[in-house]
Amino acid sequence: MKSEDKHKKIIKAAIKVFAKNGFYNSRVSEIAKEAKVADGTVYLYFKNKDDILISLFEEEMDRIITNMKNEIELESNPVDKIKRFASVHLNMVREDKNLAEVIQVELRQSTKFMREYRNRKFVEYLNIISGIVREGQEQGLFRREIMPGLVKRAFFGALDELSTMFLFHQKKKYEIDQAADQVATFFLNGIIIEDEAENRKAVG
Repeated sequence: MKSEDKHKKIIKAAIKVFAKNGFYNSRVSEIAKEAKVADGTVYLYFKNKDDILISLFEEEMDRIITNMKNEIELESNPVDKIKRFASVHLNMVREDKNLAEVIQVELRQSTKFMREYRNRKFVEYLNIISGIVREGQEQGLFRREIMPGLVKRAFFGALDELSTMFLFHQKKKYEIDQAADQVATFFLNGIIIEDEAENRKAVG
């Protein structure tokens, strides 16, 4: 088996083990067993359990960011881009619950990750939102006084809370697509310019 394949197998196994047992309760030996490799093989690729978690996050976030950018490019209007971002983000819970749980919950259980890791990937993900807001401002669709840096964190915070709800609440009051549409609408109502006179003024 190629070293790249073993690396991927270990990452995939770690997602499953962390989601099932929790980060603190998981052992490297359990990850090795799930990946069908020797314990020592894991240490050829990763220093420790925290290193596995951080590597997992970076690699999966690369994939998530690429996918989100591709999805956003399908829309030409910033309003529709905001709606698609919400839909794609929340649907990740439905598509891969184990991964969503690891990123949503278990990452925050790692002291090393929270204190020492410079989370560039997360910032890059958030900047997709602020980029859409700036685009909307440039087109005269979104209010000029709105700060993209605040909007991106507030919008993500709302999606983050909903993701947690869909992960852990057995009785769900809302459908994912319905929730995505409504949370996007809430935020758009706060930043969009509706009055044509104000719109022309912003453009000018």
